[in-house]
Amino acid sequence: MIRVTETLVLDDRELEERFVRASGPGGQNVNKVATAVELRFNVRASSLPAEVKDRLTALAGNRLTADGVLLIDSREHRTQGQNRDAARARLVALLQRAAMRPKRRKPTKPRAAAREQRLASKKLRGAVKARRSRGRQGEE
Repeated sequence: MIRVTETLVLDDRELEERFVRASGPGGQNVNKVATAVELRFNVRASSLPAEVKDRLTALAGNRLTADGVLLIDSREHRTQGQNRDAARARLVALLQRAAMRPKRRKPTKPRAAAREQRLASKKLRGAVKARRSRGRQGEE
């Protein structure tokens, strides 16, 4: 059982882990032992609420396959256990971000002073450009 939030808990049976050989540091050990972890989580078939699934799908980006499987790869450590923990931690972090409801935007109007300031700066910029074009006409 993986606790994502107080209300959101993932069952270990929903995760599929594959161990593959990693590249990088580790010497001869890298060629012998499958230390890299490929963590697979089927978002569509999971027990997550529908709104969390939608946000997770949007957050996952290219880590999500066409079948709706989230693929997390971890090969930064030399041991299988550390890579497994790192992959699970990344999954939990992603699920926590997906579990948060985005705040609704409250539409606001600009203050009168801000509107005046914007219009004044536009007038000033227009005047600068107008002076530029008049100066060139006299040269020709």
